[in-house]
Amino acid sequence: MEKYFDFKGQVALVTGCSGGLGVQMAKALASEGCNIVAIARRQDKLDAVAAEIKAAYGVEALALKCDITDTEAVNATVAKALEHFGRIDILINNAGTGAVAPAEDITDEQFSHECEIDLFGSFKVARAVAKQAMIPAKYGRIINIASMYGLVGNKIAGSAPYHAAKGGVVNLTRALAAEWGKYGITVNSICPGYFYTDLTRETLNSDFFQQNAKTMIPMERYGDEGELDTATLFFASKASSYVTGTNLAVDGGYTCM
Repeated sequence: MEKYFDFKGQVALVTGCSGGLGVQMAKALASEGCNIVAIARRQDKLDAVAAEIKAAYGVEALALKCDITDTEAVNATVAKALEHFGRIDILINNAGTGAVAPAEDITDEQFSHECEIDLFGSFKVARAVAKQAMIPAKYGRIINIASMYGLVGNKIAGSAPYHAAKGGVVNLTRALAAEWGKYGITVNSICPGYFYTDLTRETLNSDFFQQNAKTMIPMERYGDEGELDTATLFFASKASSYVTGTNLAVDGGYTCM
């Protein structure tokens, strides 16, 4: 019987892999036999994540500190991953940030910083991985983590730079898919809604956000740990070989209204 989500021997590079959704997605891939290259800016957090993944899933996990806004650092980090594993089959562009303020008060620096990380940073990592690993191999799976706020606006937390950057990620996905399809590389994006993580749990459990869920989300709740996993596994697998340039909202129905 064919195993659609068998990643044994494959290597996934995951940015923003020091906590939250990045770690959850890395664990999902590791649970199916994938080796992990964990990328973030905090080495201590990365080391802990890599150790946990190795112990829990019996795969290799390499922790590499990298600032994705630094082009030289990105290129060097991808080279290190290739030197260690000899391949990078999957890229999850998950690293991001979020400036929250009314649009009229957002500074130039906040807007620029947001785009530098969420949009330009995602491009820098995709460019390096494609050029060094995937185009030569004539195979690759790139998953860009955008946001439901890359598809719609919102009234509860002003974050215009975040909306702009994540909207850019959605269309960058289409552009890269169009260019790199001939190399056997698929490029897709996931737009998560609000998910529970260690950093968001207290906020999402507040009375205001609980009422917001009942009003704005058809499923009337926020995403639980693990509910992003199968979308990640599908886009990362060989089974999705004819799916590219598409966007999947995993948001409890938020963007359907």
